[in-house]
Amino acid sequence: MAKLQAEAIKQITEIVERYKNEETPMMMILSDVQNEYGYIPLEVQELISSLTGIPVSEIYGVVTFYSFFSLTPKGKYVIGVCLGTACYVKGSQLVIDKFSDLLKIKPGETSEDGLFTLDALRCVGACAIAPAVSINGKVYPMVQVGQVESIINEYRAKEAL
Repeated sequence: MAKLQAEAIKQITEIVERYKNEETPMMMILSDVQNEYGYIPLEVQELISSLTGIPVSEIYGVVTFYSFFSLTPKGKYVIGVCLGTACYVKGSQLVIDKFSDLLKIKPGETSEDGLFTLDALRCVGACAIAPAVSINGKVYPMVQVGQVESIINEYRAKEAL
């Protein structure tokens, strides 16, 4: 197991302890750890395994199956582009391609400056406003390729303040 700092071990142990009486605690533990740290690296999965008795392979399987969990740190701004049917038909693939080109990252990656993570999402239930893009919970409706650069610049400007 890689070396985790004592404070992180203490915090993760407290999270695990919170759910010790639950019949199936894994999702709650992983969710709390993800909320606390922003991602769940292998060394954290190994610690959770040792504290719960759940095999690392099972924890890793859950972390990699659900898109809301991440093995690597995410950027300050997480851009989610819906690629569900309604959004795709209305051009969301072109929108995510434009984000990818401008940020020089592929979906699932984080920009070199650590500001942006680009995520391809499956249907987010916003079909009426397709194509939909969300950034840290703010939803952009009916996004067109020509808007992508100004959306990125909006967040870059926040960093310049």
